[in-house]
Amino acid sequence: MVHWSGQNSSVILMLTKLFDFNLNSVTESSLWRSTDYGATYQKLNDKVGAKTILSYLYVSPNNKRKIMLLTDPEVESSLLISSDEGATYQKYRLNFYILSLLFHPEQEDWILAYSHDQKLYSSVEFGRRWQLVHERVAPNRFYWSKMGLDKEPGLIHLETSISEGQALYVTCKLQNCTDANKGKPFPGYIDPNSLVVQDEYVFVQVSTAGKPVYYVSAKRDVFTPMKLPKYTLPKELHVISTDENRVVAAVQEWNQNETYNLYVSDTSGVFYTLALENVVSSMGLEGNVMVDLYEVAGIKGMFLANKKTENQVKTHITYNRGRDWRLLQAPSKDLRGNSIHCVLPYCSLHLHLHVSANPYTSGNIASRESAPGIIVASGSIGSELTTGNVSVFITSDAGNAWRQIFEEEYAVLYLDQGGALVAIRHTPLPIRHLWLSFDEGRQWNKYSFISTPLFVDGVLGEPGEETLIMTIFGHVSHRSEWQLVKIDFRSIFNRRCTEVDYQTWHLHNQGEPCLMGVKRIYRKLKPTSRCVMGKMYSVSMTSGSCDCTEADFECDYGYERRTNGRCSHAFWFHPASVSRSCTTGMTFLNSTGYRKVVSNNCTAGVIAEYTARRQQCPTQAPRGLHLVTNEAALTATSGTNVTFLVFLEEGDGARTSITVDFGDGHALTYSNVSSMEDGIKHIYKSVGIYRVTAMAENSLGSETAMLYLHVTCQLEHIHLSAPFVALKNKEVNLTAVLWPSQVGTVTYIWWIGNNTEQPVITLEGSVACTFSREGINTVTVQVSAGNSILQDRKTIAVHEFFRSHLLAFSSNLDEHNPDVPEWRLDVSRVIRNSMIQATAVREEQLLVTVLPGLPTAAEFFLLPDKLITEGKPEKSSAHLDQLSEVLLNALNQNLVQFTLRPGVQVTVYAAHLSAATQRHSEREPRYTCVCHLQIQEIPGLNVYAQMQNEKEQEMTSPADPKATPSSQQDLVPSLEILDTELNSRPTGCMKPHVHVKFSTELPTYIV
Repeated sequence: MVHWSGQNSSVILMLTKLFDFNLNSVTESSLWRSTDYGATYQKLNDKVGAKTILSYLYVSPNNKRKIMLLTDPEVESSLLISSDEGATYQKYRLNFYILSLLFHPEQEDWILAYSHDQKLYSSVEFGRRWQLVHERVAPNRFYWSKMGLDKEPGLIHLETSISEGQALYVTCKLQNCTDANKGKPFPGYIDPNSLVVQDEYVFVQVSTAGKPVYYVSAKRDVFTPMKLPKYTLPKELHVISTDENRVVAAVQEWNQNETYNLYVSDTSGVFYTLALENVVSSMGLEGNVMVDLYEVAGIKGMFLANKKTENQVKTHITYNRGRDWRLLQAPSKDLRGNSIHCVLPYCSLHLHLHVSANPYTSGNIASRESAPGIIVASGSIGSELTTGNVSVFITSDAGNAWRQIFEEEYAVLYLDQGGALVAIRHTPLPIRHLWLSFDEGRQWNKYSFISTPLFVDGVLGEPGEETLIMTIFGHVSHRSEWQLVKIDFRSIFNRRCTEVDYQTWHLHNQGEPCLMGVKRIYRKLKPTSRCVMGKMYSVSMTSGSCDCTEADFECDYGYERRTNGRCSHAFWFHPASVSRSCTTGMTFLNSTGYRKVVSNNCTAGVIAEYTARRQQCPTQAPRGLHLVTNEAALTATSGTNVTFLVFLEEGDGARTSITVDFGDGHALTYSNVSSMEDGIKHIYKSVGIYRVTAMAENSLGSETAMLYLHVTCQLEHIHLSAPFVALKNKEVNLTAVLWPSQVGTVTYIWWIGNNTEQPVITLEGSVACTFSREGINTVTVQVSAGNSILQDRKTIAVHEFFRSHLLAFSSNLDEHNPDVPEWRLDVSRVIRNSMIQATAVREEQLLVTVLPGLPTAAEFFLLPDKLITEGKPEKSSAHLDQLSEVLLNALNQNLVQFTLRPGVQVTVYAAHLSAATQRHSEREPRYTCVCHLQIQEIPGLNVYAQMQNEKEQEMTSPADPKATPSSQQDLVPSLEILDTELNSRPTGCMKPHVHVKFSTELPTYIV
């Protein structure tokens, strides 16, 4: 890392690091300092600490004498500060690791530091003390305030992360970023990594149902959706430029994959028109998108771009900020003086427009403010841009005429304000020569800068293009240390330039002198003059205004340029529409379909014909009313604030009232649109689907916008209630029980039995099914509520015959029942083993399951012995009856016991039923139906529910096949009590009953 301390300084600082590839880390660093333009260097390791490993070097942009060094955080977290151009240092310990620094553009001691754990720190003492500003800050999404726009110089713009898909745009005071002092300029959540603060504009992005909406604020005013042509439908948008009070944006539209369209805005940054289609893009080293657009330095309004046309990439040039583009005329002769036959539009010059991010290497193209009109670039001649046979070209007249200067790739550097050019060959081979030109690249002289060929790693010049001293650094071999070669070109020049060494140059575009509404005349060095312009030289330009012509105007928003060159409105645009900001009694600018190109200074001429005309605002009914939530979602959580945003595209906003009905019996009315620009907050106390409406109304009419908001609770747990054993070909009821019981809109996905590919999707929590084959069947249910999906799974043993009976326990078991599935499974296994030991029933014939809830209950199932009863239904029934009697006798004699834990002995009983257990056969199924249905109205909607039988398992006695419960009164009150308790709770997030007592007279699975 080599850094020239600053302009008009002879100090150069160099930081070298030794990387150990075996350890995959830096093991040593050295700091060097030169005070004679790099002729000699002094090693400063003793001044920064002999064992200190340095990682980065920073120079204050406002005071080049202030230097900051960061240590390697893998070893220690410290920084070293110098106030004398790196001569001496003071070391300060840090309690965080710095990933990046952002210096204030004006205050030399103000710095922002971003840490590895997403925390932002600030210092007003050039790093000597630090204070935490904010946590969970997005990387590279923090910005200093701008003088003249922000209220305070110490204001910080930042993006802070809220959740995986949500972020907030926050402004903070430098030394007092408390919740009370935070500003939230955008009323709602934004997409992560979308905040851009650039010049006078602020940009954020909000996605609604996967569709991005881009907002812009100009001069720190309220945010407004960016208006691209209606059917642009962008997939991505990148802000390219914001200078000269105008936004240039690269937009990848719905039908593009590798190219972008360029759009330019008006001064508000809101309304955009197409400037150039299908501009080529590439991916940068850090994963960033790089668009092939190059702004030429020194000539305002001049850009170069690579456009893809019919799978061919061609370079285009504009002199009026994208209003008009044309191809580049190729040179008429090659380097050897041979004629080049290249006829437009079939053949032209094409340039590579990549600018190097490495400060020590040049990119494919270069231009300088101090040398207007001179552009050096790598490229090719032909029908399209190629990566092979690349040559270097130069223009001295801002792109009108080009010359070939090298047949291979060279790095070209500007010396002495562009009065001299230095070229070094781009090659992986070692070199020892460079080329120097004093006449804008027409002739080149070869010089040797070192006796032994050098692998060149980079070139460092004094800041500014006026330098005549440069340093080439590289290595003689891949194993050698760095070699630095200082080259001082001052000895080549023998005099300073005088007035006779300069000439005037008229900027033009193929002979047209009026560009951007003015004629520009520059003072340039004559190509034949070999003198030093020096550091006091400044670019001199005079200008004269031009009469306005149609070429000074671009199409306004909603208008498109036709083949005849005229602008006419697009099919989707209504020219008569008036913005809501137009208030009755005031005036507005009625577009002619044209707008003057931003920064164009033409006067008179056709300006009256093309400029928007001021007219009285008509009284207009509201139109284009939009209602959205600030989170860009149609879901919300009960008990939390929901912010609604209302936008009106057309109509008198000052005289249009807005009424918002939240759908839960509450409504608010605002006298005008501007009074609710910060959003409307509301809290829903109950889950449900709410119809939210907004109505805009004035004396001429009204318009309504509506959305359906799903208010939910977080789904915490689900339980699949299913029988442990089922009869073959008999209907079984499956029920998904939710916790909380009401969470809002819920979808159930069922995988039943062997049908694993085609799930059943329902809006009800119960389904009925039959199993046609004996064996083990798996049932899986997934419950989708809001952003969460939970799952439960049960196995059901299907048999043609079985017997079952409920079990009860000594009361001490309830004290140790945590009522969790794992406990029930373990206790079921213990009960089963105890019953087998007491009765000698075969293991494969007995199943036991402990039921959810309290008091603790269980059920055992007796399965037929296939070896004895295969194909003999009557024998199966008799055999099961015999086994059932054996088990019941053992239970009645208290023979079935188990030890839950030391000192806790549990006795298992047969539950006493008022209804006797019925024999199970094909004709008399074990399962009958008990209908449980609770109807609850969803707030905000009229809900109609169709009664359906929800089957639950019921036990009957084998003693009397037609027996009924002894007392219906015993059953009905228990159901009424359950419903009463549910309805007495708030309608919001309801928790199910933890302790529910079920009558033993109606044995059932607990739901």
